[in-house]
Amino acid sequence: MNTELRHPSFTIWLSRASLEVSPVKLVDMSSVSPAGKAFFVTTPIFYVNDAPHIGHAYTEVAADVLARWHRQKGSNSFLLTGTDEHGEKILRTATANNQTPQAWADKLVHDSWLPMLETLDINNQDFIRTTEPRHKKNVQTFLQNLYDKGFIYQGSYEGNYCVGCEEFKTDSDLVEGTGEFAMKMVCAIHSKPVERLEETNYFFKLSQFQQPLLDYYQQNPKFIQPEAARNEVISFVSRELTDLSISRSKDKFDWGIDIPWDTDHVIYVWFDALLNYITAIGYGEDEGKLNSLWPASVQVVGKDILRFHAVIWPAMLMAAELKPAEKVFAHGWLLVGGEKMSKSKLTGIAPTQITDVFGSDAFRYYFMKAIAFGQDGSFSWEDLSARYQAELANGFGNVASRVVAMVHRYFDGVIPAAESITDADKKIEETAAQSIRQADAAMDDVAIQDALLAIWELVDGLNVYLTEQEPWILAKDEANRARLGTILYTSLEGLRTLAVALTPFIPKATAKLWASIGHELGDLGSQPLLEAANWNQLVVGKKINELESLFPRVEQEDRD
Repeated sequence: MNTELRHPSFTIWLSRASLEVSPVKLVDMSSVSPAGKAFFVTTPIFYVNDAPHIGHAYTEVAADVLARWHRQKGSNSFLLTGTDEHGEKILRTATANNQTPQAWADKLVHDSWLPMLETLDINNQDFIRTTEPRHKKNVQTFLQNLYDKGFIYQGSYEGNYCVGCEEFKTDSDLVEGTGEFAMKMVCAIHSKPVERLEETNYFFKLSQFQQPLLDYYQQNPKFIQPEAARNEVISFVSRELTDLSISRSKDKFDWGIDIPWDTDHVIYVWFDALLNYITAIGYGEDEGKLNSLWPASVQVVGKDILRFHAVIWPAMLMAAELKPAEKVFAHGWLLVGGEKMSKSKLTGIAPTQITDVFGSDAFRYYFMKAIAFGQDGSFSWEDLSARYQAELANGFGNVASRVVAMVHRYFDGVIPAAESITDADKKIEETAAQSIRQADAAMDDVAIQDALLAIWELVDGLNVYLTEQEPWILAKDEANRARLGTILYTSLEGLRTLAVALTPFIPKATAKLWASIGHELGDLGSQPLLEAANWNQLVVGKKINELESLFPRVEQEDRD
């Protein structure tokens, strides 16, 4: 006897056997990391239907900053990124370009995606591709495990499918189209019509995890961040979870990983893609490595894919008796002209359009400082240019060049001693300590903008300090030499603190500064971040080097 289940966007016909509910066996889902576990950060793996734009780069930089910050604190920090290469959208794009899907993916990965990481100075420890054998083999291992446990069954459905999202859409996910799609219902994200599909596929019993997920959210209030994202997910799960189609029939579509027990089907792209986070770190092959990294410390995602990562992904892990990630953080969209960054809407901007003019440090700094992480933010060339000039060139760059130049001019490049410390000198030391404390607390909350704002208090404080102390005036009278040395030593210590604290954000500029003032202290990467504000680390009497310009003047063309 068959039973018909109704869903707002599709109908599923199930056999009575598939409706039998077995108890969900869960392991202890405590999100506390085991002692010594690495700080593991992931980005989403990006679809290779086109070259990356600055929206993708924004995600990469944020994840890299988090990983670098914790590495600078002394953690074994591991950053994973990669590409999602299966799915109907890839197949269609490759066919339209007269290539096989694999050839198309290979070309984009090597010509566009990997170069983007170099362009932005992303220090990732691995790059996973879903077409790699290590991924495909262990996706099948994971799926077979869930099938053997009874979490997967076969059923039929009819639903609205968005190829752009590779996702079935409910009626609430659709909006009325405009222009050439007027009078049609289109995907709210891609503004293109959905397709009506009717197939017999395999399903994951997601509905069984409604209460376990709600319990997990309650027990781990920081699992989903920011708070608005958490509230959205809880509201969604509280309404009702329906089972998830996880395969496509090969007579309709075949660019994917075979279902291990039924090679007439391939695995649905999201079920395949989400597993990259564990196939890349040893699932099915190297349990030691897997346990040293998983659960992930932070999974950085765009808000449009939050439900996949905060609902489907933890349910998959629970079914496999693995812990969910410690935190899923959903950042906002980059907006251009009020719309989400999109190649299909011709609003995509290549990262090199910015880095070729302003450099990678300016790119990294701008997007981390100008936008509150977790909220939508608008990009404009005017704002980027203004911040580059005011905050980087005239702010940090200028104070560094002035201090180094005065040490060379007045002390022949030798670090002077600090004598008779005044309240003004102490204030710089106190500001440095406060900046590090506040920035670290902010980074623990993935409040990247707040961390930079805290650090920039020291940049601004040093500029004010020099303006008020006027060392260039004191230098005119030999009787002031001791005071002049104190001011410059204090300023050098402030710059040393900044070099360490800003390395996760602007690694090229801080490397230049360190080569000038901190080279006697060892490698910049080995400097403990939480000890950066410990004063008197620079050795009196040691020579400093000349300073290469941190943020050179840029020539810009007029842009629309």
